[in-house]
Amino acid sequence: MSRWDVTNRRSSAPPLIIFTVIFLFVFIHPSIAWRPWPHQRHNATELQFGSSKKYEGSSEFVKLRYHMGPVLTANITVHIIWYGTWPRDQKRIIREFINSISSTTAPSPSVSGWWKTVQLYTDQTGSNISRTVRLGEEKNDRLLSHGKTLTRLSVQSVIKAAVTAKTKPLPISPKSGLYLLLTADDVYVQDFCQNVCGFHYFTFPSIVGYTLPYAWIGNSGRLCPGVCAYPFAVPDYISGLKPVKSPNGNVGIDGMISVIAHEISELASNPLVNAWYAGQDPVFPVEIADLCEGIYGTGGGGSYTGLMLEDRDGATYNMHGIRRRFLVQWVWNHVVNYCRGPNALD
Repeated sequence: MSRWDVTNRRSSAPPLIIFTVIFLFVFIHPSIAWRPWPHQRHNATELQFGSSKKYEGSSEFVKLRYHMGPVLTANITVHIIWYGTWPRDQKRIIREFINSISSTTAPSPSVSGWWKTVQLYTDQTGSNISRTVRLGEEKNDRLLSHGKTLTRLSVQSVIKAAVTAKTKPLPISPKSGLYLLLTADDVYVQDFCQNVCGFHYFTFPSIVGYTLPYAWIGNSGRLCPGVCAYPFAVPDYISGLKPVKSPNGNVGIDGMISVIAHEISELASNPLVNAWYAGQDPVFPVEIADLCEGIYGTGGGGSYTGLMLEDRDGATYNMHGIRRRFLVQWVWNHVVNYCRGPNALD
C-alpha cells in the first residue's frame, strides 16, 4: 500500500479546511490489490513450483479479526462507471462475471461457489454477507471527463460526476451499492502498473456528497499485462516461464476479472475499512483477498498458482460462470484459516 505524496502550497483557505485536506492525504489510504510478482528476478522453476505444493496460504500466524464495522448484509448491487472507450465484447465479459456471482445454474466449480467463502463473514449481529449480488445501473464516461491520467482523489470526482449527472445519474445506495470505476486500456491511474492494479475505499462526503463503497480497477492489456494480467502474461524480466491461455480470449479483461473479484470480496467484507482485516493498523489493512494473492487452486502458495483447469481449447480457468469460464484468485476462509476456492481438491 502506498502513501499519497503531500505537496505544501500556500492557500487562503480557512485553517480547518487546510487541516482536513492534509489529514485526508496523509492518513487515509485506499486498500490496494497487489499483484503476485515482486520486482526481482527468479528462475522459472521457483516461480512455477515454489517451496510448497500444499501451502494455500494456510498459516497459524494469520490473525484475521473483526473490528466491529459493517459488512454488506443487504442484497448487493454493483454499479459500473465505464471510463474511456470500452468495446462491447469487453463489457459483456465483465457483466457476465458479476451476474455469475449469484447464479445457481453454472456448473461446478462455479463463481457462486467462490462467493460462498465471502458469505461466511458476518457483522456484529451475526448476519452474513448477502448471497445476492446483481448488476445495477451503468454510466459511460467516453469523453474522459477528468482526463486520461487520474489521481486517487480525482477517481472520487469521477464517481461524483456519475451520481450527480443531469441525465441518468447512478443511484445513490450507501448501504447496498458498490461502485466500480473501470478504466480503459489507455487510461493511467496513480500508481497503476507499479504492482497496483486496483484499490477500494469509500467516497468522502466532502467530495462526492455521500459515503459510498467503491473500487477502481484498470485494464492492463496495453500498459502492463505482465504485472496485472498474470498468469495470462508474464513480466518481461522473467525468462523461461510461459503465460497460459486466457479463457475469454482477452488477456487484459481476463486479468481484470480476478482484480474485480478481489475488490468486490473486500468491499463486501470491509466496506468502510473497519470490519474484517488482519494487522494492527487500519491504515494498512490486510484483507480477505490480500491473504490469497496469486493463489488459484489447490497447492497454491509462494509463487505457485496452484492446480488450475484446462479446457479442450487449451484455455486455463478455475471456475464457471453462466456461459463463460473465469480464472479468479481464492479468498481467505476464516473458519478453517486458509485460502479456499470452488475448485479445491480437498
